[in-house]
Amino acid sequence: MNSPLAGNFTDHLKELRHRVTVSFLSILIFSLTVYIFADRISAFFMMPLFKAYPALANLVYTNLSEAFVSYMKMSFLVGLILSFPVICYQVWMYVSPGLHSHERRVALKVVASATILFAAGIIFSFFIVLPEALSFLMGFAGEELEPMLKLDFYLAFVARMTLTFGLAFEIPFLMITAGKTGLIHRRHFIIQRKYFYIAIIILSFLLTAGDLFSSALLALPLFGLYESGILAMRLFLGPVMEK
Repeated sequence: MNSPLAGNFTDHLKELRHRVTVSFLSILIFSLTVYIFADRISAFFMMPLFKAYPALANLVYTNLSEAFVSYMKMSFLVGLILSFPVICYQVWMYVSPGLHSHERRVALKVVASATILFAAGIIFSFFIVLPEALSFLMGFAGEELEPMLKLDFYLAFVARMTLTFGLAFEIPFLMITAGKTGLIHRRHFIIQRKYFYIAIIILSFLLTAGDLFSSALLALPLFGLYESGILAMRLFLGPVMEK
């Protein structure tokens, strides 16, 4: 006879498989759609670079398949970004099984808030941090150093940066999810605040390639998001689950 524990584990495994499958299909559909417009999207990605260094006329690729592979990688990363609301919803529904109708409405609000934060991180990265980072990095070019940037590396750099910043802005959502699953309680985030602040500073410095101005532009909003996450845990989880 199957034990209740084994049955429960099987149900969780099926639920996980379903959530992962839906997320994967979402990424696949968005990635294929993005590939149709890959040339336009890549041109949009190149705009900050050409503004940061107008002397750079174009990018290069050094083997026959590089452009195709670059577009595929870019399409996947952009598809991953566009799939975020779906993935976020699947994660939340998995960690919050058996929700009532009013709790499902709360879940939708959580997903909407997480999506807005993610989009804010993407916009902040592309229009504020990326131009500053490119200006800093291209500042090394001169008479003795001529930049010859490869298409593959640049598109991957932009896509990874925007994705990373989008995820970085998910601090409140991740904190609520950690509290919901019981992994980390709200009190831990309060007690260990200074260590998380140090981690944010180091992460900001690494993500912005050592540019102090860009690091500050990233670190300051992340401090605010961290404090917002502590407050959000109180609002969404209540006094019982935060202890």
